[in-house]
Amino acid sequence: MAGKTRLRRRRPRLPLLTLLGPAFVAAVAYVDPGNVAANLSAGAVYGYRLVWVLCLANGMAVAIQYLSAKLGLVTGRSLPELAGDRLPKWGRWAYWLQAEAMAMATDLAEVVGGAIALRLLFGLPLLLGGAVVGAASLLLLAVHSRGERRFEAVIVALLAVITVGFLAGLGRSDVDWAAAAAGLRPSFDGAGSVFLAASMLGATVMPHAIYLHSTVARNHLAEVSAAFPGRGRLRDLIGANRWDVVLALFVAGSVNIAMLILAAANLAGQGEVSLDGAYGALRGSLGPAVAIIFAVGLLASGLASTSVGAYAGVAVTEGLLRVKPPILAVRAVTLVPALAVLAAGVEPTQALVYSQALLSFGIPFALLPLLLLTGSRRVMGAYASPPWLAAVAWTAAAAIVALNVFLLVSLFT
Repeated sequence: MAGKTRLRRRRPRLPLLTLLGPAFVAAVAYVDPGNVAANLSAGAVYGYRLVWVLCLANGMAVAIQYLSAKLGLVTGRSLPELAGDRLPKWGRWAYWLQAEAMAMATDLAEVVGGAIALRLLFGLPLLLGGAVVGAASLLLLAVHSRGERRFEAVIVALLAVITVGFLAGLGRSDVDWAAAAAGLRPSFDGAGSVFLAASMLGATVMPHAIYLHSTVARNHLAEVSAAFPGRGRLRDLIGANRWDVVLALFVAGSVNIAMLILAAANLAGQGEVSLDGAYGALRGSLGPAVAIIFAVGLLASGLASTSVGAYAGVAVTEGLLRVKPPILAVRAVTLVPALAVLAAGVEPTQALVYSQALLSFGIPFALLPLLLLTGSRRVMGAYASPPWLAAVAWTAAAAIVALNVFLLVSLFT
C-alpha cells in the first residue's frame, strides 16, 4: 500500500530532450573563428605543446557555464540584470562600456572569420563578405523572435556543421598521438606561447557566453513552464542543466583540440599561419574536399557565433541599462569596428588572434560577479554553490587573472 502511495505521488519528470539546448547556444561562442585562428596558430608554431591549455580552459568553461545557467534558472533573471541592480547608475554605464568593448572584440573575430570563409569559397572581397555575414546574422536573429527553441535548433544545426568541418581532416592526418598526449603536461615556450595561451583562453572562456547563458536558460525555463505546467520544472531543469553543459562543451572542446592537433600535424614548422594559409596547406596535404569542408565549417562558425554575440549584446544592454535596444542598433554598434578593420586592410588572422587576447581581459568582469552571486544564499537560497564548486570556480578565476598579469609582464619585458 505504501509503495502504491509513493507511486501515485511520484512527480512526472520532464522529457530530457525538452530540457537541453541553452548550453549548445552558449557553446557556439567556444568554436568561433577566433578559436580557429588561435588554435591553428598554436598548433603551427608550438606543435602539440599547448593542448593542455585547451583542456584546462574547457574544464573551466564547464563549471562557469553551469553556474551561469543555474543563476538564470533559480533567480529567473540574467547575470547583467542582477549585476546592474547592485551598481549605481555610473557603475552600470561603466560596466556596460567594458562589456560593449568585449562585444566589439568578439564580433571582430566572428565577422572577419566569416568574411575569410566567403573569400575562400566564393572569392568575395573581405569587406563585402563581412557585410554579408552581418546581414545573415540578422536573418538568424529573426528566427529567435519566433521562439527560443527554434533559435536553439538552428544554432545546434550550425554547430553540427562546424563540428564536421573542423574534424573532417583529422582522420586523414598523420598525428603523433604520443606527442599530443605529452602536450597535456603544462609548459610554455617563451612569451609568444604565453600570448597564444591567453588568446586561446580568451577564445574559449568568452565573456559574452557567461552573460548570455543565464539569459538563455531563463527564457528556456519560461517556454518549458508554459508547455509543461505544474511538473516540478526547476528541479528537472537544474539537473538537466548539468548534462546540457557537459554535452555541449564536450563537443566544443573536442573541436578546439582537434583544430590544434590538425595544425600540429599538417602546419608545424610554418610559423604563424593565416586562415588562408591553413586552407591552402590543408588543400595541398589532404586534398580539396577537406579544405572546402574546413571553409564551410569556418563560415558556419562565423554565422552562428555572430548571431549569438548580437543576442548577448541585447541581453547585456537590456540588463544593465534597463532598456530594450533595437537589435539592428546593437548589430551596428559591434559590426562597424569589424568592417573598419577589414576596410583598413589589417591582416585578418592577426586581428583575430589579438581580439582573442583582448577578450581574456574581459573575463574577470563577467566571472567575478557570477561567482559572488551564485555563492550567495541570499540570492540562490538552497541552490547556492557548494564549497567544492565554489573552490573550483574561484581557482579558475584566479588562474585567468594570473595568466593575464603574466601576459602583460611578458609583453612589456
